[in-house]
Amino acid sequence: MNPRRVFAVFLRQFYLMRGNFQRFLTLFIWVVLDIILWGFMTRYLNGMTGHAYNFVPAILGAVLLWGFMNRVMMGVAMAFMEDCWARNFLNVFASPVTIGEYVSGLVLSGIASSAIGLAIMLALATLIFGLSVFAYGLMVFPFLLVLFMCGIALGVFAVGMMLRLGPAGEWLVWPLPAVFTPFVGVFYPLSVLPHWMRTVAWILPPSYVFEGIRAIAGGHAVAPAWLVWAVVLAIFYMLLAALFFMRTYRTVVRTGQLARYSAEAG
Repeated sequence: MNPRRVFAVFLRQFYLMRGNFQRFLTLFIWVVLDIILWGFMTRYLNGMTGHAYNFVPAILGAVLLWGFMNRVMMGVAMAFMEDCWARNFLNVFASPVTIGEYVSGLVLSGIASSAIGLAIMLALATLIFGLSVFAYGLMVFPFLLVLFMCGIALGVFAVGMMLRLGPAGEWLVWPLPAVFTPFVGVFYPLSVLPHWMRTVAWILPPSYVFEGIRAIAGGHAVAPAWLVWAVVLAIFYMLLAALFFMRTYRTVVRTGQLARYSAEAG
């Protein structure tokens, strides 16, 4: 794998963002709205309970971390969509860039866009609503790691899905994170879920993160075994997403669907 080619894929996305304010605006506009909406909600809940329980680290912190994971995923997926919309996708494969280098460039784009989104969300949540990431202690780093890997896995899976279904698959990408929201307990403990949903929740790495956030907000410790298992699951899903993408890529090349992709995009 040539790092210069990987960086070239990333650099194209950077130039697109730099040359179009609307694209740059989408990096943070939705996460800003989420932070403001849920920030005032936590302030309202704190007032209703007489500050007996601080909802800021439990709910607003969860919204921030969930938004971070979504930005990682959409950073990867949007970079691929940009190539499709510009009908540049097939041009990539007329160059020496390999499929592994191309996907690595997409992942690098996801890292950059999610880092910008996280910084903006954190600044708003801290300055306006008093959220401090130090409230989570050192656990904030494994929390971010797990959600980052899950975002990469979802992003690569989304790209593979669009590659397999064609441009129409884009409509399935946007609601993809929302499908998992009820299961991972972003806003409520998993104990309120029915048994079958809890079973699904325990095989999804973000569930351990949000249960950990609520445990810390309630003054309890997070079991290290939980975080280790969450990391193992996240790595497993990343490998699974990579396998799905590679099998899909080989299929569309073998069947000729890749060559028709540009025509279908029109």
